[in-house]
Amino acid sequence: MTKVTVWNEFRHEKESEEVAAIYPDGIHGQIASFLKTAGLDVKTATLDEPEHGLTEAVLADTDVLVWWGHIAHDQVDEEIVNRVHKRILEGMGLVVLHSGHMSKIFMKLMGTSCDLKWREADEKERLWVVAPNHPITDGVPEYIDLEKEEMYGEHFDVPAPEELIFISWFEGGHVFRSGATYKRGNGKIFYFQPGHETYPTYHNEAIQKVITNGVNWCAPTSWVYPKYGNAEPLEKIGGK
Repeated sequence: MTKVTVWNEFRHEKESEEVAAIYPDGIHGQIASFLKTAGLDVKTATLDEPEHGLTEAVLADTDVLVWWGHIAHDQVDEEIVNRVHKRILEGMGLVVLHSGHMSKIFMKLMGTSCDLKWREADEKERLWVVAPNHPITDGVPEYIDLEKEEMYGEHFDVPAPEELIFISWFEGGHVFRSGATYKRGNGKIFYFQPGHETYPTYHNEAIQKVITNGVNWCAPTSWVYPKYGNAEPLEKIGGK
C-alpha cells in the first residue's frame, strides 16, 4: 500500500473562520480523508510541528508527499527543504497543489521563479484534459468545471513540462497550464493548480480523483537507487 504524507502549513484554517468552515479539519485533513477512502495509507504533517512534521523517520516512511502552502513559504526551514529534496531524488514522489508553486521545495526542484499572474475574483474555471490516455486522467471527465476558483494565468515561469496533463480557462479570459509532471532524479512530481483556501475545491469529486491518481502515479517503482562515486573496473584495464 502506498504511504502518503499530506503536508499543509495549516495557517489559514486557524486565522479565518471562512476557511475553517470549509475545511474544519484543515486542508490537510480533507485531502487525507479522500485519499484514505481511496485505499491509501495516509498521515499528515503541518508547519508548526517539530521539524515541520517532516522528520527523517517520517520521510523514510513516505512514498509520496503532498504539499499545500501559501502564506508561510518563508517559514519552512532550509534544512527540511534539503531533506525533502534528497528524498525526492532518491525516489519519493511529490504532489504540489495550488499555491505550493511558490514553495521552497518546488522552486528548488524547478530552478526558476515559478511566478505567474493571479486574481481573486470568484470566477469560473474550466480545466481541460489534454492527456486523455495518462494515468492521472483515468476516470476523469473531458473537463472539470469549478464554479469559483482563484485565477492563475500565463506566463507560468516553470520549465517546459515533461507531460502537460491539464490546461485551464478562466471566466476573465486567462489560460493556465494547470496540471504538469516532471521527474527529478528518481522522483516523480505532479503540479496541480486548483485549491484556493476560500473555495470548496477539495470537496469536488473530480478534483479528488485527479489528486488520488496523481499520488498513485508519483508513487515510486521498484527501481533501485543508483550507486554513485568511485567505481571499480568491470574488466581488466591495459592488460593488468
